[in-house]
Amino acid sequence: MFEHDFLALFPEIFLINATIILLIYGVVLSTSKKYDYPPLVRNVSWLGLLSVLITILLLAAGAPLTVANLFYNNLIIDNFTYFCQIFLLLSTASTIVMCLDYFKEESLNAFESIVLILLSTCSMLFMISAYDLIAMYLAIEPQSLCFYVIAALKRDSEFSTEAGLKYFILGAFSSGILLFGCSMIYGFTGVTNFEELAKIFTGYKITLFGAQSSGIFMGILFIAVGFLFKITAVPFHMWAPDVYEGSPTLVTAFFSIAPKISILANMVRVFIYSFYDPTWQQLFFFCSIASMILGALAAMAQNKVKRLLAYSSIGHVGYLFIGFSCGTIEGIQSLLIGVFIYILMTINVFAIVLALRQNRFKYIADLGALAKTNPILAITLSITMFSYAGIPPLAGFCSKFYLFFAALGCGAYLLALIGVVTSVISCFYYIRFVKIMYFDTPKTWILYKPMDREKSLLLAITLFFITFFFLYPSPFFLVTHQMALSLCL
Repeated sequence: MFEHDFLALFPEIFLINATIILLIYGVVLSTSKKYDYPPLVRNVSWLGLLSVLITILLLAAGAPLTVANLFYNNLIIDNFTYFCQIFLLLSTASTIVMCLDYFKEESLNAFESIVLILLSTCSMLFMISAYDLIAMYLAIEPQSLCFYVIAALKRDSEFSTEAGLKYFILGAFSSGILLFGCSMIYGFTGVTNFEELAKIFTGYKITLFGAQSSGIFMGILFIAVGFLFKITAVPFHMWAPDVYEGSPTLVTAFFSIAPKISILANMVRVFIYSFYDPTWQQLFFFCSIASMILGALAAMAQNKVKRLLAYSSIGHVGYLFIGFSCGTIEGIQSLLIGVFIYILMTINVFAIVLALRQNRFKYIADLGALAKTNPILAITLSITMFSYAGIPPLAGFCSKFYLFFAALGCGAYLLALIGVVTSVISCFYYIRFVKIMYFDTPKTWILYKPMDREKSLLLAITLFFITFFFLYPSPFFLVTHQMALSLCL
């Protein structure tokens, strides 16, 4: 039995082994007097990228034809798991491509950061396939531990150390809340497996009255709060702007991209599949509205790029929660389309931010007259910002369109209305980027170095997708519909 289980997990096992080998390679060579203590960041980055691409090929080769439950029902392989894992690996590969020149520019010789990114990716792969509360928690913890370390990567920067410490304290707090919720669910039901929980909760009315019912309700509430902390939904978002701003830009990019996939996949598996009930869907309803409003209003007051992107990320979590609150197949499908498009737009923005790093690009005003000094980058950033704002016919518009339609389909008219209003408000700060790039005259003219080939290729791919998604979205729809169906059947 177990040999087949290990065979099904071969991609994950390969990535873990590759990461450990990379760590040994880095430690042995970087401390070697014989080789004159070489800086290995670029080497390890390329090898890490190769490991991730091989893992994608291994996953594609073992595409799931059926649903497989592994290790006594602790892990599951189905269409939902498979596509989420492939997209997560592509996101990690994009992050590594973005950082190939970053360490050299920042004079950071920290090959460990790549190893930690790969280790956290391994944890996130297990998070996506977790089918048990214990397996889920054991997958979340290594991911969080890696994140605490890479947030404080710049040891000589006070901001980075502060970001790491803030993330560690609040992350540990949220993990404790999550674990407490899991223990309450186990205490009141006697099971931790998602399938068993789904059987128990089918037709079971949970109210705040009655000892068992209220205990289960509190357990689910604690699990929800733990997840909402990790995904930066209002009112548990307070750590995000400080951590995003204080961390190195590469780390901020990784925080904005990869965890969104794994945590949302986990939340969908837990709250839609295992214990779906209108009682606590109202919690996500409230978080969706609060995140959209705060994300739109708080971002208007920001002058720093990374802080603005942090509030933009909070706003987008609110939009994604529209699909989550619906609890229908269309809702899940629109959530998946939304998260995939959001991540492609975020990769694009951070690739540009990292390309402009040569002159310590920090404030939005630093983009002044970028249209004259680097017109191609300016038009790329403009298109991405229009997409973020949801202006047709770009991919961001399609994403919001499906989310709002899913809300209308399940009768959540208030969600759709607030979503449209906050989208209009958010246009202000996204279009501000365009105004500064094209119409403002900077105090000092900055001439940017050309982008490296890898980053420009990544930008070209994401920009092509953002611009032309509306022409042929069918393959994407079919994939997300298949993923949504695999949760419901």
